[in-house]
Amino acid sequence: MKTPGLAAIQALAAPDMAAVDALIRRRLASEVVLINQVAEHIVSAGGKRLRPMLVALAGRACGGGGPEHHQLAAIVEFIHTSTLLHDDVVDESDLRRGRRTANAIWGNAASVLVGDFLYSRSFQLMVELDRMEVMRILADTTNRIAEGEVLQLLHVRNPDTDEAAYLDVIERKTAVLFAAGTRLGALAAGADAAAQQALYDYGLQLGYAFQIADDVLDYTADADELGKNLGDDLAEGKATLPLIHAMARSEAPVRERLRGIVENGDSDAMAEVLAAIEATDGLGYSRGRAREYAEAAERALGRLPDNAAVAALRGLARYAVERRS
Repeated sequence: MKTPGLAAIQALAAPDMAAVDALIRRRLASEVVLINQVAEHIVSAGGKRLRPMLVALAGRACGGGGPEHHQLAAIVEFIHTSTLLHDDVVDESDLRRGRRTANAIWGNAASVLVGDFLYSRSFQLMVELDRMEVMRILADTTNRIAEGEVLQLLHVRNPDTDEAAYLDVIERKTAVLFAAGTRLGALAAGADAAAQQALYDYGLQLGYAFQIADDVLDYTADADELGKNLGDDLAEGKATLPLIHAMARSEAPVRERLRGIVENGDSDAMAEVLAAIEATDGLGYSRGRAREYAEAAERALGRLPDNAAVAALRGLARYAVERRS
């Protein structure tokens, strides 16, 4: 079956995503006005809703779909949104998706506490489904994400962060939620263990591809398209793959200079960093690694019978590494 582009994938998923968005808005409601304001701000910022879309498409790929999938998709989006609120506080970010972050508007305390509200709301939605396996998967996933947040904190301004440590953070912070979403889509559709494993593997590999490609964009994208400040990772002292590769491949004087830039979170040194990345083909290397993970994601789908939803999942693997924002 022909692999569709993003617009066709979104059109295929549109009925499911409309139901998910309606559910999200209903279940965001709180008697506490500030919760409504902060939650509405971040949810209305939109984005592509990739994670809930993966839940719906994984369900369709296994011949399922409907209200349970919509609720699982909303749970995954609530978990993701809560991590965004917490991340922006930890990273002291002031821009996301082209808009001011919640912490920049309402302050850190409100952002952290509303993030907690979204986490707890996601667990309320889980309990409503009354399926122990679903709760186990999501509880393990959120715990793994929390570990990833702390692990990333340990690598801030750490010039000794290598590719293996970088990938470990990606697995916990990003890939496990992708994998949980696709596995849950299969589980709720009544798929057998082999199909669930195939979609879990797909989601995990896709998560790696998506995050590596995102880290490349921090050095290459147009700021308006990216929707955040270019060089944010560098300013936060985060050594992502393009810079990690440059440090590993540069001559000693350049390597020492790069180490100092990471230790100081020196975003004013962006030109030097870009020169070192270019000299070592750090962007090409990173894009190649992202493509390897995307291709692994596609291979995992080869264990499933082909249909329109599987083709859409293939298309998302390609989109993950081709996107510009």
